[in-house]
Amino acid sequence: MTVDRLILGRPVRGVAFDAAASGLVVLLAVLTLLGEQGGLPAFAVGVAMAVALFFRRTHPTAVAAVVAALALTQVIVGWGPLGYDLGVLIALYSVVKYADRLRDGIVAGVGAAIGVLIAALQLPAAAHWWAGALYYGLVTGAVWLVGLNVRTRRLYVLSLEERAATAEREREAESRAAVAEERTRIARELHDVVAHSMAVMIVQADGVRFTLDRDPATAREAAKVVADTGRQALEEMRRLVGVLREPSRPEPAAMADEPAHRRPALVELPALLDRFRAAGLRIDCGGAGTPVALPPGLELTVYRVVQESLTNALKHAGVGASVELTLDWATDAVAVRAVDDGRGRPVVRPAPSGGHGLVGMRERVGVYDGSLAAGPTLAGGWRVEARLPLPAAAGTEEGSAAA
Repeated sequence: MTVDRLILGRPVRGVAFDAAASGLVVLLAVLTLLGEQGGLPAFAVGVAMAVALFFRRTHPTAVAAVVAALALTQVIVGWGPLGYDLGVLIALYSVVKYADRLRDGIVAGVGAAIGVLIAALQLPAAAHWWAGALYYGLVTGAVWLVGLNVRTRRLYVLSLEERAATAEREREAESRAAVAEERTRIARELHDVVAHSMAVMIVQADGVRFTLDRDPATAREAAKVVADTGRQALEEMRRLVGVLREPSRPEPAAMADEPAHRRPALVELPALLDRFRAAGLRIDCGGAGTPVALPPGLELTVYRVVQESLTNALKHAGVGASVELTLDWATDAVAVRAVDDGRGRPVVRPAPSGGHGLVGMRERVGVYDGSLAAGPTLAGGWRVEARLPLPAAAGTEEGSAAA
């Protein structure tokens, strides 16, 4: 049992309020006993009301019925209105607020109205019974309306909480589906990379067999290509298995003009930027360092990060937005940075997606042990920064993969 629960799973705060209400009724019953109004039997009725009121939240309808029966007993005996009859109002409020059906509260209200009339007729000045009936009726009606108002607000809050919980569950389900779809796409593309590497290895191995005796130097170079390609394919296979095994990590995206089976390369970045410029973005592309040759899978990841970043800028910043795109090459990593100013016009027809925005980028960057940071800028735009570690061999070889 946790600290914030006391009796039958009820919160301590609620139990404290119920105990306070019951204690107040007991106190009024004691005052009734001291005033010699009804004596011990009347005191016993008041205590019984107090005990019933302790359960007014968990069993409001039953409590209202018990309190009504005790009040009817009081009327039959002819004791007239007593101080502990405050318990009747508390029970009426409770049944209106907490009962599962509002019908129970309406029935309780009708019973209370009849009780008010009978109590008014038992007043000492019976000739002016209507004044007592008016007074008790106004008080009882006010209590009933307050209970109804609180009930309405309570049900409204509960409906908002349920709606929020449902929306959260739907968002989580959509995120899981997006991650699963993106993982499938990444795995398919890595499979193509591995298959391409295997084909290269087979061709080079056949070349070694035919040139081993006639041209040993060429054969040695071909064997080196086979070994390097095999190691690279093995690394890509490890990443492929990691994508399929790794549990999901809990957003609209790119102009995917190329078919799903096609694997774009960094040499195609100028054409990609031209397509986004034609769509309305103003792109300023730059960078630092010397581009190097990348493994096919890592090269594809860099391309996709650029593609997704520009698509996000087009969709959210809008047509006419300015984007600063930089590719910084270091000896140990390549960094992609895209920052838009957020000052474009809304896109009438968003560009089709080649992935799942930030979800897809996180998945792809995570495959190569990279890092991704994204968020708003102080100027009102959006920033995406990805850093991807380079393989040891890539940092030493210059390539032609320039943006």
